[in-house]
Amino acid sequence: MESGPVRWVGAATAAYGVSVLVRPALMARPCGLEDEDGSVPDPVALLIRAMGVRDTAIGITMLLAKGHSVRRAATACRVLADFGDAVIFGTQLPDPAARRKAAAVAGSWGVLCAAAGLASDRSRGCSTAG
Repeated sequence: MESGPVRWVGAATAAYGVSVLVRPALMARPCGLEDEDGSVPDPVALLIRAMGVRDTAIGITMLLAKGHSVRRAATACRVLADFGDAVIFGTQLPDPAARRKAAAVAGSWGVLCAAAGLASDRSRGCSTAG
């Protein structure tokens, strides 16, 4: 399948987005954003669900885009979102251990998506400079 790596990463992104949309604790817990009783505060759940919608939309676009330019733009959005998450979570989460973990996970996803996009470009013989 053309652009297989981007489509696989897009599918994984969409699946994760739906997962945190339905169950915000999947993101809140590792980020240290749950209450002492293990519940996720409503404002935290709201923001995590918004991120879930973002990730689902980008992932579905990466998965289903028919044109290379649309898939490439969606992949760039995913990379920027992941690197943005890495910076924000890596500097703003209250727990230093959670900061490191969240930054590493988000940054790793950004690198994975960038690599998938570059592999797609190379398989098409596209220049990555423009």
